[in-house]
Amino acid sequence: MMALIIDFVVGYFFGSFPLGYALCLMCGYGDIRKIGSGNIGATNVLRTGNKWLALLTLLFDISKGAIPIFAWVGILSVDFDFTEHDAKISALTVGVGAVVGHCFPVWLKFKGGKGVATTFGVLFAATPWTGFIAAVTWGIVAGFSRYSSLSALCAVAIAPIVTHIYYGAVPAAITVLITVLVFWRHKENIQRLMNGTESKIGESKNQQKDTDESTAEKT
Repeated sequence: MMALIIDFVVGYFFGSFPLGYALCLMCGYGDIRKIGSGNIGATNVLRTGNKWLALLTLLFDISKGAIPIFAWVGILSVDFDFTEHDAKISALTVGVGAVVGHCFPVWLKFKGGKGVATTFGVLFAATPWTGFIAAVTWGIVAGFSRYSSLSALCAVAIAPIVTHIYYGAVPAAITVLITVLVFWRHKENIQRLMNGTESKIGESKNQQKDTDESTAEKT
């Protein structure tokens, strides 16, 4: 239990660093939490209009999930007699910590992002088949629906099932924790999806405004 707590803390430390927030401040965009959705992730950074800044944030958020897993589990595998199963559990526990850290960074009074990019980093590093199938799922749903949030929810929803098939029950159970957290962080998006007011990929602000006004008239 103590080892799992340490795994979680290591992951949280890496995941909690708010690069999107820091980059926006350094580039003169101010506090990203006062823009758009108020999140510190790449999707909200994109609302500054700086695509390169958003891409850098996305890559870093993914790495926040992957790097601590590779580094920490690599250290433990050298110092301890780790079985493959133990390594997988340790990796996913670090991953849970990283996603929690991204969503609730202590440096920003626990107000962070929604954890999707970091989750993909965790899945690819700890359970590669899960990461691959989740990414394919995201792409398919995004292609048909053009809803980024719906694509992310479908991707993380399928993750525990795929993990159970390829890696076993315990890793799948840990993956469920990440899935629940991502769903909870998307509760407002889920509500907008149900109301038909969620913005689509590539949709302009004017198009979204028209959708919101049309929905308001109907209600």
